Formats: sequence, structure tokens, C-alpha cells
Amino acid sequence: MGRVVLPSIALTVRRLHDTDRSAWWLLILLIPFIGAITLLVYSAQDSMPGQNQYGANPKEEMA
Repeated sequence: MGRVVLPSIALTVRRLHDTDRSAWWLLILLIPFIGAITLLVYSAQDSMPGQNQYGANPKEEMA
């Protein structure tokens, strides 16, 4: 289990940054049930088009 926690956090932070949200949104998991659902919705959203404060859209760099 220990090998999965850190990469999962890193992946979630990357998805939050892709949707132009701060990594502080990860703390929403402290709210039971609602926090997990909210974070799941944010993670499923498409990346913001263009560049945001965290860098360029990775989908646009691939094209």
C-alpha cells in the first residue's frame, strides 16, 4: 500500500493543476463522502485550454 500512496497524491495534484485548481483542493478529502465525490468530479473534468498558472496544457503539447 505504501508504494501507491505517494504516486496517487502526485497524480491527483497534477490533475488538479490541469484543471487550474490548487493542490490545496486535495484537503477536501477530509470531508467524508462529499469530498471524495467532489475530487472525483474535478479529476474527470477536461484540462483547461491554453496555458494556466501551472503551465501549458499537456494535451496541446502532444498535438
